Amino acid sequence: MSPEQFQAALAKQGINLTQQQMQQFADYYQLLVKTNENVNLTAITEERDVYLKHFYDSLTLALAFPQLQTEALSLLDVGAGAGFPSIPIKIAFPQLQVSIVDSLNKRIKFLEELATTLSLENVAFYHQRAEDFGSKRSTYRQSYDLVTARAVASLPVLAELCLPLTKKGGYFVAMKGSKGAVELNEAQHALHVLGGKLEQTVSLTLPTTDDQREIIIVKKTKETPKTYPRKPGTISKSPLMG
Repeated sequence: MSPEQFQAALAKQGINLTQQQMQQFADYYQLLVKTNENVNLTAITEERDVYLKHFYDSLTLALAFPQLQTEALSLLDVGAGAGFPSIPIKIAFPQLQVSIVDSLNKRIKFLEELATTLSLENVAFYHQRAEDFGSKRSTYRQSYDLVTARAVASLPVLAELCLPLTKKGGYFVAMKGSKGAVELNEAQHALHVLGGKLEQTVSLTLPTTDDQREIIIVKKTKETPKTYPRKPGTISKSPLMG
């Protein structure tokens, strides 16, 4: 997918990017590739692949959850790595307040440089583990309108990292591939315990490749018990399974 095809595919979905926004994506790509020579940010570096599998794929979040396109929501991206999906979302919809928490300082430093390069406002980056960021002592707990993650962990694990950070009445949105339905089945107990209720699953395919995407939208209906999230290391070793 060339930059021009990227712009055209989004326009078909009602997302019209300006030349300034297209330039921000071009600058994003250049800095990503340059930094990736020294810091392992992504295995995908070909321009056409980055525009499809990172940039367009990130924006499927806003296709599945269209409130992101118009409302001034606070969005937290857990374990964003090189900034996916939240930085492409921020470029396309600058009214959003975007925060990223990541456990690796090298990635946070890249994101800070990226935000400066792209002149992004209302962005915040936190070098911390998600388990600590959402703990009962954290001021960030239960404070975001929407918490998302892409390619970080299985859904039962992800729910325990993300739902404690989601405000009551807000949403946890997981970006998954073709195995999303299987993971959702495994996560039913975790969602119930952590205060989440499945609202809908949106199925999409990427242009040109037809790769399947399942975007799982969970509404936070109750406060998360203070015992969650558990300590780092515990969640992935023994996920909340019924």
